[in-house]
Amino acid sequence: MGSAVETLCGQAYGAHRYDMLGIYFQRAAIVLALVGLPMTVLYTFSYPILLLLGEPEMVSYMGSLYIVGLMPQIFAYAVNFTAQKFLQAQSVVRPSAYISAAALFLQISLTWMTINVMGFGLMGIAYVLTISWWVIVMAQILYITSSQKFRHTWTGLSWRSFHGLWSFFKLSIGSAVMICLEMWYSQILVLLAGLLKEPALSLDSLSICMSVSALSFMVSVGFNAAASVRTSNELGAGNPKSALFSTWTATSVSFVISLAEALAVIASRDYISYIFTSDADVAKAVSDLCPFLAVTIILNGIQPVLSGVAVGCGWQTFVAYVNVGCYYIVGIPIGCILGFTFNFQAKGIWTGMIGGTLMQTLILLYVTYRTDWDKEVEKARKRLDMWDDKKEPLQN
Repeated sequence: MGSAVETLCGQAYGAHRYDMLGIYFQRAAIVLALVGLPMTVLYTFSYPILLLLGEPEMVSYMGSLYIVGLMPQIFAYAVNFTAQKFLQAQSVVRPSAYISAAALFLQISLTWMTINVMGFGLMGIAYVLTISWWVIVMAQILYITSSQKFRHTWTGLSWRSFHGLWSFFKLSIGSAVMICLEMWYSQILVLLAGLLKEPALSLDSLSICMSVSALSFMVSVGFNAAASVRTSNELGAGNPKSALFSTWTATSVSFVISLAEALAVIASRDYISYIFTSDADVAKAVSDLCPFLAVTIILNGIQPVLSGVAVGCGWQTFVAYVNVGCYYIVGIPIGCILGFTFNFQAKGIWTGMIGGTLMQTLILLYVTYRTDWDKEVEKARKRLDMWDDKKEPLQN
């Protein structure tokens, strides 16, 4: 849901409406925190929910302990995500990276102490994760409120952040649906693999492939953020040609990098699995799946960048509809038919899901190519006018 603030902050910064960035930041944090309240109810009753889903009693009990320990993390993430987008809209990324690196070091140290010295076990790990997230949040807030760099974009707490929360919530729904459908899609592949003839081998091999894919995907996530920021900034500034140039530059560079990654996977297909396992059967299965992994990596070099462009333009709801059609009406059904009916097993499931991703990528490419960027500039101006309100601040 937080990617709505990505659109608004990016376009407001490009349009030099600097005071609105802090308002959007606060408004998004409030909305996400309110959405987190019903999630805490689910976390609280995680034990009976896990039992209802058929998990063993001990697994349900231990899982519920871990989940309850993560409850405060929900609200930390609500602030952290919006703070990141507030900073990214202004092309400020290094401080977040430094803060995250320091928090990672702290988390590793505290986890070791919690497990080996204090003996808190699983519950301790959950608390350490929560503490780490709140350390990140406090460091980001301290940086934003104390740095002179943000004197124009952060003007303090304001009543304006409470204005139009319901409208902001509705704007965020499209963002949530778009991102959730993308995230769940790859997870469904692993779930379906558990229903195949040799579930253990299929799950092991697919898990390794998904780990490699996730690693390469992080590069695309970086280009996703860059494309979103540059596109939204240029649209807000009224520069349609620059927005177009940023879009195709980010997409082209990401594609070239993903192509190199795919070639590296193919070249090391017989050896790459040994980073994760010493089992020869799993290694053979991974080698057989590497061509599918390579195609996935290439598509993941394009699709996330175009999704970033969509966020920069405010197309989240449209992309959500595209994701439903391509992923869940085309990709998964075809994958199930090929995997189970035609007995192609994991290769069949993955082929269908690649088909869904390819279809989505082609649609986004076509829409982006056909976009009238002058109209997008006008839409950005109207969007900012609609969300620009003036009320008294809480503090001066």
